[in-house]
Order: sequence, then C-alpha cells, then structure tokens
Amino acid sequence: MLARLLSGDLPRSRVLGFVLILLFLALAAAPFVFPGTRSLNVAAKVAVFVLLVASYDLLLGYTGVVSFAHTMFFGIGGYGVGIAMAKLGASWASLALGIGSALVLSTLLAAAIGLLSLRVKAIFFAMITLAVAAFFQILASQLSGITGGEDGLSFRLPDVFSPAHRFVEMPVFGVALNGRLLAYYVVFLAALALFLALLRIVNSPFGRVLLSIRENEFRAEALGTRTVIYRTAANCIAALGATAAGVLYAIWLRYTGPDTTLSFDIMVDILLMVVIGGMGTLYGAAIGATIFVVAQSYLRDLMKLASGGLEGLPLLPALLHPDRWLLWLGVLFIVCVYYFPSGIVGRLRAARAA
Repeated sequence: MLARLLSGDLPRSRVLGFVLILLFLALAAAPFVFPGTRSLNVAAKVAVFVLLVASYDLLLGYTGVVSFAHTMFFGIGGYGVGIAMAKLGASWASLALGIGSALVLSTLLAAAIGLLSLRVKAIFFAMITLAVAAFFQILASQLSGITGGEDGLSFRLPDVFSPAHRFVEMPVFGVALNGRLLAYYVVFLAALALFLALLRIVNSPFGRVLLSIRENEFRAEALGTRTVIYRTAANCIAALGATAAGVLYAIWLRYTGPDTTLSFDIMVDILLMVVIGGMGTLYGAAIGATIFVVAQSYLRDLMKLASGGLEGLPLLPALLHPDRWLLWLGVLFIVCVYYFPSGIVGRLRAARAA
C-alpha cells in the first residue's frame, strides 16, 4: 500500500525513511505538538515550500532546465487569490475564480515561455526567464490599483477559515478547533496530495523521458523524442505546482505581496533548498525545504542564546550575534555542499547502497 502511495519510489534508506516519517508526523500533529502562532506559521511554511521546491526540482533535477521564473508562478497563485478576494469579496465563488484564473494564466505563460525559449541554449533560457520574472515583479509593484503595489494585498477568506469561527466550543488537547486550524490542515493536506502527484509524475514513463533528456538531449532527439514538447510540458507542470503553492501560501497568510512571493531572494532560497536536499529526488525537496525554513526561522534565536551564554569571551559573542545569522546560514550551505555534493538524500542513499 505504501509503495503504491509513493509510486514505487521508496526512500531506499532507513535513515531517510525515518526522517520522512518524522517530518510527516510533525506536520500532521503540529497544531497539537507545537502550540503557538509562530511554530504553526513555520509548519505551514514548510508544507508550502516542500511543494514549491518539489515542483522546481521536477524542472531542474529531472529535466535539467534552469529557470528563474518559478517565483513568478508562485506569485501568480498568491495574487490570483488575493485580487479575487480583495476585489470580489470573501466568497467561495471568488476563491474558486481566483484559483482557476491563476492556474490558467500560469499554464499559458509557462507554455509560451517553453515553446518560444526552450529551443535556445540553457544559459539563454535562464536569462529569458530571469527577465520575464523581473518584468512581472515590476508590474506587480506598479499596478498598485490592482495589486496593492509594494504594500501588497490583505484580504478576507470565507468565514469558515476565520479564527473566530469555532467548530467546537471546548478546546481539544488545549487547541481551539477553529477556522485557523482548518486553514492549516487544508494547506497541509493539499500540499501533501500535490507532492504525491508530482512523485507519481516523475516515476511515470513521462518522468523517465525527462530523465533521458536531462542525461543526453541529443540521444533523446535521435530516438525520436520531441524534447521541446516534453520540456515545455515539464515547465507547465512545474508552473502549476508553484502556482498551487502560491495559492496555499496566500490562503494561510491572508495576504500577498512582492516580498512574500515574487522576490528574487525566494528564488535563491529555492535553489539552495534543492541543492541541500539533493537534485533529482523529490524527497530531497522535502528535506531541503524543512532544514532551510526551520533554520531561517530559528537560527537567529539559537545564535542569541549562544551569544548570551558566551558573553565575556573574546570574539565568539560577536561572531554569534543574531545579526550575523545569514552568514552562518551561508556557512551551513557550504558545509552541506562540501560534505553532501549529491545532497543529503543522495548521500544517505549512497551510504545505504555501499
């Protein structure tokens, strides 16, 4: 049953399997095990970014296509929901219209970018996607009457997602069963379902064709594979995954803006997550996204504690000052790349095979 659920792509490492089960249980029970608004925000962000990074790994790790437009599709999902809810009201029809419009627009843009640009060499395609993403970010900032400009859009959702909406008056295990809890489980379950769908895609005959294109494009073409069509299809699927992640993130935050979905910093973060976890394996996306988001959220707090504990010693308190958290995050990344060149998942699987 588990093998079918995972499309036959088992972890192939006891340590990896244990970590994945632990991650699933932690996210599933997060509202009850990790009480507090901040920890729940981190859990929701992990779920969203697992899906976002997995969709990008389909493009980079399985197809060998480097794109810098992934945050554009992430933003389209967020803005699709945000604009619809802010302009048309907090109704289910508005939510459905926003999600549907975002998915359609992302599909059309991804297909157009793929068909027009994937015929060129990889570096030129990367530059084209970077230009398109930058244009979209500028557009979102300038059209303030529609997108809210640099301030973004705050909006309401249907009342069932409101923290004030209680399904049961009495808390269960100290947790209020309200609309906020429902929103979390919608985000978690939708991200999990879409992650499993991506896992099915990469383990299908279509996914194997993508791997053949990544390994040797010229040989794939010689065998009759229309590489542009397959790579464009992969671009569209990855774009839909990113758009869905943007939709879920907007539903959770009830806000969307350039800094939360369209920033190039997010694109860099996605690349780091893919490399840390391991390219060409969706489990790597889950591991990389979890490590990065948790480190990004709590590393500063840990450094503050360490700096305070080492007060009075020379140099160390200054090096561990919370303002230098980004430096140590970079050090963590360098260490991961040096000791795990194939990513954490690749290293664990290699150790299992040895």
